[in-house]
Amino acid sequence: MKTLIKILLFPMIVVVIFACGSNDPLEEEDNNTPDETTPETGLLYNGIELPSPWPPIRSATSELEAGMNPYYLANKPDVIDISTGRQLFVDDFLVEQTNLNREYHYPEYDQANPILAPDKEWENVGTMGAAFAAPFSDGVWYDEKDQKYKMWYMAGGKAYVEAGTGVTCYAESSDGINWIKPSLNIIPGTNIVDNTPNRDASVVWLDKQESNPAKRYKMFLVARSDGDWRYHYKTSSDGILWRQVETSKPIADRSTVFKNPFRDIWSYSIRHNIRVNSSKLVRARDYNEHQDPAEGTRKAEALVSSFWFGPWPNELRHPRYPEVDPAIYNHDAVPYESIMLGFFSVWQGPENDVADEAHELKRNQVMLGYSRDGYSWYRSDMNPFFAVNENSEAWNYGNLQSVAGSPLIVGDKLYFYLSGRRLTSSYQEITTTGLAMLRRDGFVSMCGTGELKTELLKYSGKYLYLNAKVQGTIKVELLDKNGNVIPGYSKVDCDPIVGDHTKSQVSWQSSQTLPSQEKDLIRIKFYMEEGELFSFWITPSSEGTSNGYTSGGGPTLNPLGVDVN
Repeated sequence: MKTLIKILLFPMIVVVIFACGSNDPLEEEDNNTPDETTPETGLLYNGIELPSPWPPIRSATSELEAGMNPYYLANKPDVIDISTGRQLFVDDFLVEQTNLNREYHYPEYDQANPILAPDKEWENVGTMGAAFAAPFSDGVWYDEKDQKYKMWYMAGGKAYVEAGTGVTCYAESSDGINWIKPSLNIIPGTNIVDNTPNRDASVVWLDKQESNPAKRYKMFLVARSDGDWRYHYKTSSDGILWRQVETSKPIADRSTVFKNPFRDIWSYSIRHNIRVNSSKLVRARDYNEHQDPAEGTRKAEALVSSFWFGPWPNELRHPRYPEVDPAIYNHDAVPYESIMLGFFSVWQGPENDVADEAHELKRNQVMLGYSRDGYSWYRSDMNPFFAVNENSEAWNYGNLQSVAGSPLIVGDKLYFYLSGRRLTSSYQEITTTGLAMLRRDGFVSMCGTGELKTELLKYSGKYLYLNAKVQGTIKVELLDKNGNVIPGYSKVDCDPIVGDHTKSQVSWQSSQTLPSQEKDLIRIKFYMEEGELFSFWITPSSEGTSNGYTSGGGPTLNPLGVDVN
């Protein structure tokens, strides 16, 4: 079993810093000030107080290769509000005391992979045999209003794009595994919905909290215009017919956007290549945020003063190129229950010219991180969440990329979509779409035999639920704010939880609900014999809905993107 790994910040000396957009211009680190329209600091839904200034000012000199260490883990709130979503043990935020072990889990690739492959003329790249039919972030969502799985993906483009390569296509599915490519009228006879020239990454966000139907679908497409890479923000009522709204300032390719609904803001994850010296270039990220996606896009810009993070000190290295320093190639994020999930595409080399000469693909593996404010990321597990296959003929041989919207919640499973690349016998790249599955809430478990006591909690509701896999039993005890056992809610009074269930209600001999007089503040103590505890939550619903965010959605879920009845 893996135990929690402490992440330390290591200072480093950097000689000179360059901000690489398309032309690698020099940026002075202290010539820019934070955006005056940045949302004010305050308390988050979970009791965390955002520090001032916000966003935090980080140094692209001393923190470039130091990763992050969230401030809220070192200085927890006195009271943690758990009214929103399932509570996951991805870090020690909820834990006051335990002798259980933390174990990380990884999804399994579906046997049907790849589930989407290039088989249309417009999915080819040029005339040499390379082809591309996969999200490059883009998006996979379940639309509860239409009761369909929907995918937006990048295709090669061939003669269907005016300049460069890459068009945006649409596919749909009734089960999330078997996909059809409908014939649409944007470019008659194809499933192309956008052919903006010179496209790179793109994010299509199904904004389930949007009140204006014309803006329910939002696209943040990165394409080169006026000599620079820029975001092109577009909106749509159906995800098919798009309207251009705004264009950003210069950024870099492989930049993305995600919504943080806990703060109701749009976060811009901007790629930034920072040159340390003539022989070292560090792939890192800048951060912008705004409540209005149009205004946020207009102001978005790659600047060293907005430095966010670079690689963590203990990133995995390529086994055949251990001399190559790993880097952050991309970062996507999505809300899941009470946290944000972060997908870190970690580049492990080699550089393009070396890869071409050696007839292999550069390696990106996707690692997972967690955030409780949408900015600060916790990564104690450096193992790949999506791992490459060493077989060059496998669909996921190299250059894996995450997909916006993932995961989708399908019953007791989470569906994760990703892109992967393989090489043909003539060394042409074929990029396809794959699917990986994981137990619901199954990222991390507290496991073994022992006890776990939470921090002081504030909650609303009267039903306590667990997601657990137990060979023995779990019993639950409730403590008041002074640490005393609440009468009738002791370990002895608890009806034991047994078996493997993603939603088990906790009850006691005298009651199936929590004590109403203790609704303000409480601690929960778990006693486990040979089991795995994934999550817990308190809800007003006897059906066990969590009031948390449901990421890309799923069948039977609420169309507002929140787990409510």
